[in-house]
Amino acid sequence: MTAHLVRRLRPFAETIFAEMSALAVAHDAINLGQGFPDTDGPAAMLDAARAAIADGHNQYPPGIGVPELRQAISEQQSLDYGLSYAPDTEVLVTVGATEAIAGSVLGLVEPGREVIMIEPYYDSYAATVALAGAVRRTVPLVPDTRPDGGAGFRLDLDALRAAFGPDTAAILVNTPHNPTGTALTDDELAEIARLCVEHDVVAIADEVYEHLLFGGLTHRPLATFDGMRERTLRISSAAKTFNVTGWKVGWVCGPPELVAAARGAKQYLSYVGSGPFQPAVALALRTEAAWVRSMAGDLEQAQVALSAALADAGFGVHHTDGTYFVLADPRPLGYHDGAAMCRALPAQIGVAAVPVSAFTDHPHWDHLVRFAFSKRPEVIAEAARRLRSL
Repeated sequence: MTAHLVRRLRPFAETIFAEMSALAVAHDAINLGQGFPDTDGPAAMLDAARAAIADGHNQYPPGIGVPELRQAISEQQSLDYGLSYAPDTEVLVTVGATEAIAGSVLGLVEPGREVIMIEPYYDSYAATVALAGAVRRTVPLVPDTRPDGGAGFRLDLDALRAAFGPDTAAILVNTPHNPTGTALTDDELAEIARLCVEHDVVAIADEVYEHLLFGGLTHRPLATFDGMRERTLRISSAAKTFNVTGWKVGWVCGPPELVAAARGAKQYLSYVGSGPFQPAVALALRTEAAWVRSMAGDLEQAQVALSAALADAGFGVHHTDGTYFVLADPRPLGYHDGAAMCRALPAQIGVAAVPVSAFTDHPHWDHLVRFAFSKRPEVIAEAARRLRSL
């Protein structure tokens, strides 16, 4: 079925999410594979979208995004992080964070140059680098023991230093991190910043889970570190912040010349998108901070519940700092191939997950499985019941 697909995209012909979601539907399984919530965002935002449709905001919006949303994004960056971005030249609205990443890589990286990525990586990163004709170079997260004795991850700083070189064009930094749920520490981010400055490398910072941190942790953008404001494209979206993954409203913030490069590519990918949703997201950015904090608290409770259920079922469970995801090790149950287990689970117990091998280049990740806990309490409870049947 992929014979006519260009060679560089053949490894990415079907996403793991499509495969596992199809299995979930076929077996009426609870889908803990794909990372989407099953509750809607704040009511005022939804009302604003309906009003925008009724009021005729249904044609092409400006290519860089509606002014109201760009201004609201600028205000949020300043209020939350002290970052000042000019709405007309340093903010670009995109069709979700995925397009923001694609526009940034395609607009900034020449064919044959290298893009550093943290492994595991979100699957669209590798496909986007391939589309650009560039070369991906991965730096691993490595196992780490948490202060409470739990299993977690840290960035391999020696491998990070070794990855930078004369061919490095950009580094893709994702924190809070999908799929591991790890939040990079200030020391790790500071070393990324130092290396970017030393080697004159652009950073593309995927920070879509910026508001979804647990245990009292707070997010610090890479752009706030010394020397990084002028070399970082900071990416976020409404999808994970306001539970509207289907709206596909994302944004890029950064210095004018970098944003212009991303826009140069983005305008030929989709041109524009989400006309009536943009004013609604603007309203939410200005008025729904309390809703976001409450939602993050609910997610933390769901993470605790699902992690406990996985442990009760016999999995080894990794610590998560935030996001929608927790990684589980099924080897204590006799499964050494996470992909095989994920293909069996929907039929066996009616739960779907995704294998971490879909996000990696190296086989030492192949045993791990990613579960999403961004679901209602009753769904998590039922998934827990089914998992315990293992």
